[in-house]
Amino acid sequence: MIPCASRAWGIKEITMKILLSIAVLSLAPLSLISQDKPVESPQAHFHHLHLNVVDPAASANFYTSKFDCEKANFAGKQEAVWAQKSWLLFNKVKTSPQRGNKPDLTSAIWHMGWGAENMKETYQKQLEMGTKFFEPLTDISDIGGQVGARDTFYYCYVQSPDHALIELNTARHHQFGHLHLFSADPISAAEWWGKYFGVKLSPALKNPNARKQRVYRGFPIGPSASFMVDNVNVIIFPIEYPQTAYPDQWKDRTSFDSTKGKSIDHIALSVDNLAETMKRMKADQVKILQDSKPIPGTKIKSAFIEGPDKIVFELVEGHANKEQMR
Repeated sequence: MIPCASRAWGIKEITMKILLSIAVLSLAPLSLISQDKPVESPQAHFHHLHLNVVDPAASANFYTSKFDCEKANFAGKQEAVWAQKSWLLFNKVKTSPQRGNKPDLTSAIWHMGWGAENMKETYQKQLEMGTKFFEPLTDISDIGGQVGARDTFYYCYVQSPDHALIELNTARHHQFGHLHLFSADPISAAEWWGKYFGVKLSPALKNPNARKQRVYRGFPIGPSASFMVDNVNVIIFPIEYPQTAYPDQWKDRTSFDSTKGKSIDHIALSVDNLAETMKRMKADQVKILQDSKPIPGTKIKSAFIEGPDKIVFELVEGHANKEQMR
């Protein structure tokens, strides 16, 4: 299987000398290039990923023992993990979402990712800790287009106890760094993020060539898009990727399941004024799943909407910060 290959494609567009993923925050992703037109919405911020887990305490132990993040209690009550600038929150469920003994890869949220300065060393340490891998250490140094390139870019996929996928990839840091999605139309999905969340998109997405299919090692990796939300690089691959990579799960399927109920249940972004944001969403007939109300046990207001490809979004009023631990 091929990881965040659109990251490498984006780097190729910026400089063919760099063979690292645009998910790596230390590099210059396409999203740092200004748009031709001003964004239509204020910049949203990354607030949290919400995971469905059998044992929240065990999940907190899993993430904090294997990746750069720390245990915390969201709003002083919910078992949670703080990852540099945003949260991992846990919803307790009776059974882990999965397909047999494998992750369920039929929704549009593929995986989250952490960096590693030395992937060979990191991979060995993870093996010694008994980490379960969905895909082993793999060299894809040639993903930027340089034939024969080796030993500069590696990735692997860790499988959580509740079947969420976590990518580890070569980076200049070892922090939470990216979120990888699928879409039936990656360019339009990115434009939707730009319209409603104010993310900066590359002008290159306006080029008709951006919609051409690109294949790497037999896997469709384009059309694709990427952009930054705070320190998190969001990458979007075409639906043809999971259809090719996971044919057993995609047999007789043509569209995505909702992310609700999957291992990674939803993406949460924060906004300064939730009422105004929801007013605009309603005016544009964005699908509202739940109107604004306090998050249980807190005074923090949030609402739920459905975005492109049946991704569930929670919109939270106020930025993620450690003050929310209390």
